[in-house]
Amino acid sequence: MGDAPQIKMKIIDRYKQQTGVAVVTALLLTTLAITIVASLFWQQQVQVRSIENQRMQLQKKWILRGAIDWARLILREDARHSTADYLGEPWAVKLENTRLDQYVEDGNTDARDNDATLSGQIVDAQASYNLNNLATNAKVDLREVAVFSRLLTNLRLPSGLATAAANAVAQTQPKIPQASVPDLTGNIPGNVPGNSVNNPASGPVETNPTSSSSNTSVQFLRFTQVDDLLAVPGFTPDMLRILRPYVVVLPRTGGITPVNVNTASAEVISARIDGVSMGDAAQMIASRDTAFFATASDFTHRFSEKTKNIGPSDVDVKTGFFVVNGKVKMNRSALDVSALVSRATDGTTTVLWVREN
Repeated sequence: MGDAPQIKMKIIDRYKQQTGVAVVTALLLTTLAITIVASLFWQQQVQVRSIENQRMQLQKKWILRGAIDWARLILREDARHSTADYLGEPWAVKLENTRLDQYVEDGNTDARDNDATLSGQIVDAQASYNLNNLATNAKVDLREVAVFSRLLTNLRLPSGLATAAANAVAQTQPKIPQASVPDLTGNIPGNVPGNSVNNPASGPVETNPTSSSSNTSVQFLRFTQVDDLLAVPGFTPDMLRILRPYVVVLPRTGGITPVNVNTASAEVISARIDGVSMGDAAQMIASRDTAFFATASDFTHRFSEKTKNIGPSDVDVKTGFFVVNGKVKMNRSALDVSALVSRATDGTTTVLWVREN
């Protein structure tokens, strides 16, 4: 009987130990459950945020697509009512930051869902010098090299880079072999009746790959943007920042791409027209600010002494290429794009490319 209290105390101590272990186990399980639940909530939040970002990105792309279509409509209407493109037309008016809910019929919608702004501008691409003018059919155009050299000089950049840029552009253009050009009779020069070229049944012609020129064996990628000048030795990013507002890369549709004297800067006008100084170009800009040039003849008539060296396709007052810049801000994100739009003589417009800036 004397051992009963000791046994009782041992039982109580063991119960306390078991109770303590149970409490610790319960706490550990609770902590583990909270961690798992928190992790699930975090993953759910990340997924929701990712879906929201994708939704906003898609919304911004659709808004900008609508803005580009809107710009194309403006350009089509301009072609119907105007024979010259100048900076006083509606297309040249810059769109400042505009809240999109201003165009929503329901003005009582939640502002948090309409925290989006749109800004943009249509820019005359032919107000700049087309780098693709530097070469034609893989052959450097020395006259255009002189134009680009004058532009570099006006911008206080090394004029010798014009030749290097022209050579690079020429390497990107395919050269049409003279032998593949049909004569007036429809035959290919150098072929006679009975040759395998004129007689497909005689089988294919064996060619010697080593006899082809380097222009046909190696074809460099075409220039598609101003940044491609970084591949030309001598050009640096700092030079491109200075040069970018004055040059552009446009597709060639025949002859050289003319410069629109109604929208071009003094640097571009002075470079395009041989013998025109920066001061002369400033006078031309002052004259067009008073009254825009209605035709190319109107321009040459006003400055007959300064335009004696002008070529038949050096300048124009009508533009066929425009760059549409647009930027959408939505809540915490933004999307900035540029699109090149070509406009035909009948007013139809085509989007050639769209790039994110």
